[in-house]
Amino acid sequence: MQRPPPEDFLLKETKPHLGGGKVSGDKLTSTYDLVEQMQYLYVRVSKAKDLPAKDLTGSCDPYVEVRLGNYKGTTRHFEKKTNPEWNQVFAFSKDRIQASTLEVTVKDKDLVKDDFIGRVWFDLNEIPKRVPPDSPLAPQWYRLEDKNGNKAKGELMLAVWMGTQADEAFPEAWHSDAATVSGADALANIRSKVYLSPKLWYLRVNLIEAQDLQPTDKGRYPEVFVKAILGNQALRTRISQSRTINPMWNEDLMFVAAEPFEEPLILSVEDRVAPNKEEVLGRCMIPLQMVDRRFDHKPVNTRWVNLEKHVVIMEGDKKKEIKFASRLHVRICLEGGYHVLDESTHYSSDLRPTAKQLWKSSIGVLELGILNAQGLMPMKTKDGRGTTDAYCVAKYGQKWVRTRTIIDSFAPRWNEQYTWEVFDPCTVVTIGVFDNCHLHVGDKGGGARDSRIGKVRIRLSTLETDRVYTHSYPLLVLYPNGVKKMGEIHLAVRFTCSSLLNMMHMYSQPLLPKMHYIHPLTVSQLESLRHQATQIVSMRLSRAEPPLRKEIVEYMLDVSSHMWSMRRSKANFFRIMGVLSGLIAVGKWFDQICNWKNPITTVLIHILFIILVMYPELILPTIFLYLFLIGVWYYRWRPRHPPHMDTRLSHADSAHPDELDEEFDTFPTTKPSDIVRMRYDRLRSIAGRIQTVVGDLATQGERLQSLLSWRDPRATALFVIFCLVAAIVLYVTPFQVVALLTGIYVLRHPRFRHKLPSVPLNFFRRLPARTDCML
Repeated sequence: MQRPPPEDFLLKETKPHLGGGKVSGDKLTSTYDLVEQMQYLYVRVSKAKDLPAKDLTGSCDPYVEVRLGNYKGTTRHFEKKTNPEWNQVFAFSKDRIQASTLEVTVKDKDLVKDDFIGRVWFDLNEIPKRVPPDSPLAPQWYRLEDKNGNKAKGELMLAVWMGTQADEAFPEAWHSDAATVSGADALANIRSKVYLSPKLWYLRVNLIEAQDLQPTDKGRYPEVFVKAILGNQALRTRISQSRTINPMWNEDLMFVAAEPFEEPLILSVEDRVAPNKEEVLGRCMIPLQMVDRRFDHKPVNTRWVNLEKHVVIMEGDKKKEIKFASRLHVRICLEGGYHVLDESTHYSSDLRPTAKQLWKSSIGVLELGILNAQGLMPMKTKDGRGTTDAYCVAKYGQKWVRTRTIIDSFAPRWNEQYTWEVFDPCTVVTIGVFDNCHLHVGDKGGGARDSRIGKVRIRLSTLETDRVYTHSYPLLVLYPNGVKKMGEIHLAVRFTCSSLLNMMHMYSQPLLPKMHYIHPLTVSQLESLRHQATQIVSMRLSRAEPPLRKEIVEYMLDVSSHMWSMRRSKANFFRIMGVLSGLIAVGKWFDQICNWKNPITTVLIHILFIILVMYPELILPTIFLYLFLIGVWYYRWRPRHPPHMDTRLSHADSAHPDELDEEFDTFPTTKPSDIVRMRYDRLRSIAGRIQTVVGDLATQGERLQSLLSWRDPRATALFVIFCLVAAIVLYVTPFQVVALLTGIYVLRHPRFRHKLPSVPLNFFRRLPARTDCML
């Protein structure tokens, strides 16, 4: 039996103070109820008017400084503008307020020293509170005061209130937690954002034939193929077997395209004139906006496209351009009936087809509260000490969410809540924690990559509906030197079902859209298309502002999960053994029954067997009643917590260092030749064992085939005669008698058994196989 993982790597149930304590039984009642409330002081700086000029030009370069104790935030400054508009919001965490007054100062930007224009004071005890869904607080005009408290020229429009993170101003506000971050790009990189994956389509290009090609060398049979290019994807057909100027292929090529369609499909008909040399016989460009879309298995219409080839020939001193009118027969369509896989099917978060017309109604809502993290490890060094600037990314369906970055904290508190529509309960939400390495101007270089801190997956089908799950999940990351706990993340999850009947009906439906079964794609096609889909998604999201960077997207989508890993292979082997352990246990139990280890149990089995033989209509009801009773019995020990990353199951804590080093190696490898040779020899040894097992399975199958193949004429003759006798005996003998005699013979007492193999087994092992024909 597998040992449990260490206590430090286990899931821990928690009881946070969610939603300000607005709890009704097991279901919370407020709108922002899966997180702990965090109080903030908000200051909205809208605009100013009638500011004094600093010189004879009658203008100034104003900006606003908002100061609360040791925290100071500033707006951008305007050049030569006495009526500026800022519309910026500042948020100060109530937990860190160490002052009793708020000071808002208007200053004039100067090269030497900024000039004081005026200020406004607020007593924190007099600031009103606001909780959504209350309407936003309207800004008011405040007369500026000079340093002595006297009225100064100019007015400032402000709104000041106490609120929570549920406030709509929260995502775009400047936060006092990030006071050390400077620069507009860096500030954008720390804010919470919601992203949407691009809408992905499969593009099917069916290349049928070409006509009237004009190869340069007329004296040879052309070896023609078609190369198709879409962005960074390039595929080609096989060389046509009909080596003429009218070749045929009738071959499908599959691509991944993303809306909006930015790049055309390029088809190029080429002739292989030498092993490493091709000649272009014609090409065409097809915009994807002009391509038909299909939502079912009905074929779209074919069309002929003209191939362009411009040849320049010399006639004396003049150049003459000749255009050839070759054509290509194609059938091109965007497949709306497939789901474009950008995740592994084992933990996919979305299974809907591309075409929105084929979507079914949602079955519920997933709510996720990202509360906080504890015990994070230092991810980088700053000013001679370790630090971590952590943020979270959650992905479900097409919607990605990114929390704000908490600066320099090993126990960050986010308390942000997000919601997704659920269309299938057998899907997985993924939450990753990362360290932000793009907080300063110098971090924008190409070498800076956000470090991974850990990842959590939660399968919705393992959750009870309308129940709030609050757990602390271990953040486990595998490194070349072993598995390491990077901290814990505290989450609150609730899956609300809108229609129980629709959700139960989903369990009878195919997992993927029906086109995956009517016109299935091959395994190699799916792998290649998934790679292209992840590249497109990562490229599009990295172009957002702020970008969701490529390393984040690839880690969340588990891009490298298909690569060879000795550790993962061992884990999968023991998973298979765990599945078969039940059958093995039943086999051992039956062997004990046959050998009369417990005579009372064996006699009872005899009685049950005789009853089932005499009344065969009881067999299936007995089996299903037994399964029902087992299910009811196990209900008391049903899992009460969501599953989480298991180091024992993954064999992460027992993997050999060299196996982990091999797993983290690049593809192709960059290791020295002696290490590669050692790993190759080890792989040969393992493959040799697998080869032996596969050969043994093939041998047994070939022996079964040889029963009637007359490869061994005596064995086949014996088997044929036995079949004739068995047919006659079974025809004249009632089936119940045969079943009864067979069962009693199998369950006979050990006194009537021999240690030698049985006659049928001896006969089967003597049958010929094709192993003697192997080289």
